[in-house]
Amino acid sequence: MKRWIPFVKSDPLVAVIRLSGTIAANPRGTGSLSDAGLAPAIERAFKRGKPDAVALIVNSPGGSPAQSALIAARIRRLADEHDIPVHAFVEDVAASGGYWLACAADEIWVDASSIVGSIGVIYAGFGFQDLIARYGIERRVHTAGESKSFLDPFKPEKPEDVDKLIRLQTPIHEAFKAHVRSRRGDRLKPDDDLFTGDVWVGQHAVDKGLADGVGHLVPVMKEKYGDKVRFSRHAPRRSLIPLLGARIVADSVEEFEARQLWSRYGL
Repeated sequence: MKRWIPFVKSDPLVAVIRLSGTIAANPRGTGSLSDAGLAPAIERAFKRGKPDAVALIVNSPGGSPAQSALIAARIRRLADEHDIPVHAFVEDVAASGGYWLACAADEIWVDASSIVGSIGVIYAGFGFQDLIARYGIERRVHTAGESKSFLDPFKPEKPEDVDKLIRLQTPIHEAFKAHVRSRRGDRLKPDDDLFTGDVWVGQHAVDKGLADGVGHLVPVMKEKYGDKVRFSRHAPRRSLIPLLGARIVADSVEEFEARQLWSRYGL
């Protein structure tokens, strides 16, 4: 009732956004994050109720670099427009694109067991050329453009394809490093291994300057905004179609890729 009484200041409000799952352009399940899917929840968090701060709950092994950049850019734009501080709280993991999201915050807090970092770019695939040859299967590919069969998993790997892949990965890696440097600034320790794709746990991430401290949402926010701080939760609105069972079978390839991302960190 206090907020409806004139001249009586309301208790501090922190809007909480959960960023949990792999990051993909076209998420088919409830466990993926995309800019389009998150946009309404992020916009509500910054605009509804005039929050004193926004807290991001991050638990992601990464995924699409472009979607990571878009989501982080949206958070920063709204934070700057409304002059609202942003705090990130890492649960199990904020790695690769997950750490890109965490860096959208002004401060990053981790659990003592949180896995943080993996500032790099990865491509993983398979080579099936020996398998299909063993069964007498002939691969027939006809292209207009010599690069259309780039990294074909049914052909032997070509050195020129690997060189091209590295050329594609390098600007993405540079953009990632620039984002981390711009957001973390002189808090980063001058270590050569920060951008090698390595990861650190809990306090070690703090020691490297990748996070600001070990702490959890409620106690940290109470310490900063007082014991009477209130929390409002914001999440993407789910369609009724999946809830009604119209989509029973999930995309198996996407599910496999998501499990592979999580499994890198023992999750």
